[in-house]
Amino acid sequence: MAAYERFLLSWSGWLPAFALGFAGFAAILRGVVFRPRRARWKIARKAWRSLDLPPWLVKLCRADRDSQALHERKVLLAGCGFRMDPVLYLAWRRIIMCLLLVVSALGWRLHELECLIAATSAVLAAWFDGMALHALRRYRTDRIRRELIAAGSQLLYYTGSRLHLHGKLMRCLPLTRIIRHEMGLMLNEWYHDPDRALRIFQERLGTDEAFGFSECLRSLRLHESEEGYDLLREMLREYKAKIELARDGRKETASYALFVLAGIPVLYTFQVFLYPWVQEAAQLFDALNP
Repeated sequence: MAAYERFLLSWSGWLPAFALGFAGFAAILRGVVFRPRRARWKIARKAWRSLDLPPWLVKLCRADRDSQALHERKVLLAGCGFRMDPVLYLAWRRIIMCLLLVVSALGWRLHELECLIAATSAVLAAWFDGMALHALRRYRTDRIRRELIAAGSQLLYYTGSRLHLHGKLMRCLPLTRIIRHEMGLMLNEWYHDPDRALRIFQERLGTDEAFGFSECLRSLRLHESEEGYDLLREMLREYKAKIELARDGRKETASYALFVLAGIPVLYTFQVFLYPWVQEAAQLFDALNP
């Protein structure tokens, strides 16, 4: 029982730390990725100041080669909406992991358990950053897919209208939230070079759905006919099917998680309720049979 009590005390101490970490991660996502949009007069802002590294340090980190890790981080960063150089991201990731390994080794050498646990946890988090980026990319793709469905449905409402395609898209802009900044930039650059505006729009979003939506808009711009709107309807039906499939997958994952959580009390039933009685009975039999 003493071991079980120590286990409960240790987990009761870790749960607030996990809750604070989750709240901090959610605040970072809300402030960086899904931040509230600024006013229209602030739409032309300066690019982020990148933390450049010397070329020899990037080469030492083996981040300058066209590797699978670099290609994967490039796709994930674009899908998550992070406009940063994947080479610098990969180099900084490896530098931070090396520094954390040094800190964990010093903590083990100096018998600092808290420092060792914190550094090791940070190394594992940096090592499995791909899982977090994949999850964020799936979440952002689902949100973008929903907003493209809303904008496409509004665009289908103006089928047969004499409005120009730019005017129709301007009326679809209030229905968006996540892609409003990128869509607003596309509409601002429309009359300068529509093809370039559509290409930059799909590059800024970085998802397959944005690529398909841009191709539909390009076909409608070149020849606004019923066939183009039929293609748009087919694309929206495909997006809705993907949303239903993702919803079913989340329900199935939640059901598995609830099944596992429901099995935890059953797993500890013997240790909490039955084991003390079994131990007392064993001591009684030992006393009766000296």
